[in-house]
Amino acid sequence: MAVIHKLAITQFRNLNNQYIELNKQLNVFVASNAQGKTSLIEAVYYLGHNRSFKTKALKELIQLDHQQFQLAAQVDDYRLKLEKSKQKTTINLDQNRLKNSSELSKLLPIQIITPDKGFVVNGTPKNKRSYLDWGVFHLKPDCLSDFKKYQKTLKNINFLLAQQKQQELDYWFLEIAQLSSKINQARQDYIEQLKQTNSAELMKSLSQSFDLIDTFDYQFKSGWPKEVDAFNVDSIYQYLLKSKAFLMKAKYLNYGPHKASLDFLLNDQQECFLSRGEQKTLSIVFWLTQVSLLVKNNTYPVVLIDDISSELDQSKIQTILNYLQQLKVQVLMTDIGINTLTIDPENTSIFKIEKGVITQG
Repeated sequence: MAVIHKLAITQFRNLNNQYIELNKQLNVFVASNAQGKTSLIEAVYYLGHNRSFKTKALKELIQLDHQQFQLAAQVDDYRLKLEKSKQKTTINLDQNRLKNSSELSKLLPIQIITPDKGFVVNGTPKNKRSYLDWGVFHLKPDCLSDFKKYQKTLKNINFLLAQQKQQELDYWFLEIAQLSSKINQARQDYIEQLKQTNSAELMKSLSQSFDLIDTFDYQFKSGWPKEVDAFNVDSIYQYLLKSKAFLMKAKYLNYGPHKASLDFLLNDQQECFLSRGEQKTLSIVFWLTQVSLLVKNNTYPVVLIDDISSELDQSKIQTILNYLQQLKVQVLMTDIGINTLTIDPENTSIFKIEKGVITQG
């Protein structure tokens, strides 16, 4: 069960030398705009992923006149520290160095609900894949090696296509067909589990504030053309062989798991025709379903909720918090105020942020 007990942030955006002790259930950070709310959420997200959800530019994260930032936390009984400079990244667990970010993500699984990352319903295929593969990874960590092999194989194929070298393509086509089949199956299995979790009990818990969700559906799009059986190695391989001339012209592989997506539907209506309110509502239901499935499998992620009062009314926010409380996961939420929220004071810590300084109370 992932719970952040203590958190220290040094030289990360406008947060410097900030130390807080968190409640194991709900933590609310109240501040007006441009005070550091999203920076706090971004820091915690970075600690769990070794990347930001807002930028790829490291210079935007490190404070001016400094060379690095540092994030540290006590997560359950472990001490975690991440130091990042332009030259290197160091991640330590109880003073032992971690080799890669996947170990970090296992220790600190994080789900994020924020307009800044984009809503998943009617979102970009890349954003949909990131949430999909987040769930696949936490339920089936062994799949990570297949994803890594796939990226290397794809890189090799694209190099051969760009260089117009046909002789080695057949070998790599077979390799990517095998990996594609595994990845497609893992993603489809995860989606089927999500749909089972998307049960009447879950819907009933959310129904007071979230209507129309009983007809919510989503379908996996493998990234391969319709004529290809995306779960069959030979079907993928034969398609690649047949398409070799076309791919040589294109100079890159434009099909496969790296082009996969999800199609969302409400009352059999495609997501692009839904209102923005419906897209937001269904996105949040999808995210909560993901958290629910992980909890069902004894993985308790930390849930980050950033500044959604501008997107949702207070009754919906209250419903989200009540549901997460039932799941017994730790929540860090930012907002401009909590006056209308009903919260349990024993299981809630309230913080204020002003000009990058975090204080409790």
